[in-house]
Amino acid sequence: MALQATTTFCFSGPTFRSTPHSLTSKRSISIKSTSPSLTISNSRSNLKGRALSSDGSTQESPYVVCFGEMLIDFVPTTSGLSLADAPAFKKAPGGAPANVAVGIARLGGSSAFIGKVGEDEFGFMLANILKDNNVNNDGMRFDPGARTALAFVTLTSEGEREFMFYRNPSADMLLEESELDFDLIKKAKIFHYGSISLITEPCKSAHIAAAKAAKEAGVILSYDPNLRLPLWPSPDNAREEILSIWDTADIIKISEEEIVFLTKGEDPYDDNVVRKLFHPKLKLLLVTEGPEGCRYYTKDFSGRVHGLKVDVVDTTGAGDAFVAGILSQLANDLSLLQDEERLREALMFANACGALTVKVRGAIPALPTKEAVHEALLKAVV
Repeated sequence: MALQATTTFCFSGPTFRSTPHSLTSKRSISIKSTSPSLTISNSRSNLKGRALSSDGSTQESPYVVCFGEMLIDFVPTTSGLSLADAPAFKKAPGGAPANVAVGIARLGGSSAFIGKVGEDEFGFMLANILKDNNVNNDGMRFDPGARTALAFVTLTSEGEREFMFYRNPSADMLLEESELDFDLIKKAKIFHYGSISLITEPCKSAHIAAAKAAKEAGVILSYDPNLRLPLWPSPDNAREEILSIWDTADIIKISEEEIVFLTKGEDPYDDNVVRKLFHPKLKLLLVTEGPEGCRYYTKDFSGRVHGLKVDVVDTTGAGDAFVAGILSQLANDLSLLQDEERLREALMFANACGALTVKVRGAIPALPTKEAVHEALLKAVV
């Protein structure tokens, strides 16, 4: 994989002490268009990609189309320190929907990404990373007036994260409905998204229009709220907007912490509490519990699948790897939703995807291949 985004950056001066607004200033670059038909024709050319099968042939379906943000995570090279005390940062591509798209492609599935980045070096790099990982990026757009989003991620000694975002506004927030590739959306098997794209306009309207088009085309809707409270105006606003699209999703993945937040403090381990979040049209509700694995709920059955125990380096992207794991299985066979034994096998696979991801710093660089997942599962059985 051509993942050049593993460079270590050392900041020793005041370079990043400016306000977030300073990151939106324009500088001279070689692209001057933001139309939906944009094709880059210089050294960063040929950004449009198709998902490839193992024999190199083009696969048009079943696509999982992921909608939302793609950004650069800066992860400290030393765990357990504050951002101010970190001696250096490792640059890593990220953004939950993009992580899922790459994760699916790396597992051998077909995926596409729809979102917006800046017409800047980071934006070009991210578009190329999608292409290099066999993700269709026909739906990617470039904005000349806003920068690609950045997130500085602090890691505790246990590998848990805290975020500081630079996006006032970043390009992902400025995606418009008129820029959507509706043909790509309508031919998807599954349309996956989060809640960050609901925070501001015009991206919120684009999100709603894309999900509506997918639903009308008979596409399965997959939702991971991916709560990032610092990005929202207030907790109440976050809760309201996250729940505003809850009843349209067919598949929802949620964490224990998000259950506590959405239910205003109720016990996330109480099945009766979780069932309150199960709306009548929902096909599958998944609750991730980190190293403990996950719980699953359908109309007909529910249960728990244990996770793999691994040494944690960085939990960034673990939930996205889990989502990629289960969606890659469901895209090939939706009948898993009616077969508990086979669904449990698919969730074991998804748990292993998440476990392998926490062993490496960053999100996209850490996402596993199908071969690595099978090997991990085999070792766990032995």
